[in-house]
Amino acid sequence: MIITLTLNAAVDKAYHISGVVEPGTVMRVHTCRNTAGGKGLNVARVIKLCGEDVMPSGLAGGKTGALLEQLTYQDGLNGRFVHVDAETRCCINILDEKNQSTEFLEPGEMVTAQEMERFMQEFEKICTDAEVVTMSGSVPRGVRKDIYRILVERVKSWGKKVILDTSGELLKEGIEAAPDMIKPNQEELSMLLGRPVTTLDDVKAAAMELYNKGIGHVVVSLGRDGALLVCDQGILHGIPPRIKAVNTVGCGDSMVGAFAVAFRRGYGPKESLKYAVAVSAANALSDQTGHFEPEELERIYPGVRIQDLTVSESLSD
Repeated sequence: MIITLTLNAAVDKAYHISGVVEPGTVMRVHTCRNTAGGKGLNVARVIKLCGEDVMPSGLAGGKTGALLEQLTYQDGLNGRFVHVDAETRCCINILDEKNQSTEFLEPGEMVTAQEMERFMQEFEKICTDAEVVTMSGSVPRGVRKDIYRILVERVKSWGKKVILDTSGELLKEGIEAAPDMIKPNQEELSMLLGRPVTTLDDVKAAAMELYNKGIGHVVVSLGRDGALLVCDQGILHGIPPRIKAVNTVGCGDSMVGAFAVAFRRGYGPKESLKYAVAVSAANALSDQTGHFEPEELERIYPGVRIQDLTVSESLSD
């Protein structure tokens, strides 16, 4: 069983428009799709498509929270959400005819300390049968910035593997608990370390620095260039075949979901990275977030190349 945690879940609204976004004008939407959103819900859908048992969890409140739970169920996912008084947020993704994406992300409403304490108690029960737990995204207002550090420490103490995918202060605090894996992109890595991370050599150095802090798998997503993995077997670069992307939203979440599946199945680092890069690329061929067609994954997987970039210096002392 894999648990995916989304503290700041949302109802995602995908607006498809003709032309491109023109500020200051009235734009007509020709199709709209509502989905259960937030990074962890995207992760959960991908895990289900990969054929593993998954249970999404998080916070849900108000009428939008009820819609979120309904949409989760319609996706074939049996979620266990802890209810709060605050209304669950909505997020909008505008997709134009050039397949360019413009996102508007609402902040989460205020959640009280008492509600979070109740969540913490429930989450231990939710994780009982899990082997892997993923924690993704932002948090609502009122939630302390070290919440992921606390959660990672607790989940590790229960004997579960933990993947953390967040950014900013939440990531800075979370890595202090040494999760089994993190997955920043280059921008998030730069923010975390306080320096530019632009070249592949920059990425390698930054990922090695985090690995040496005790994080077993440091994965850096590189967009169309795949992903870099630093682990105990070295520095690996997974490179997907060239594709014509339809929608890149959710590709990072798809990668997290695929790594969670790989952890659950006991894959080695090279096989894990190849699988995750292929799933992420397959997601880019779908106009839905956190979705891929199995036949596309089968087509892409053989074309993913794994390069060993391990350098002579030691990864850790």
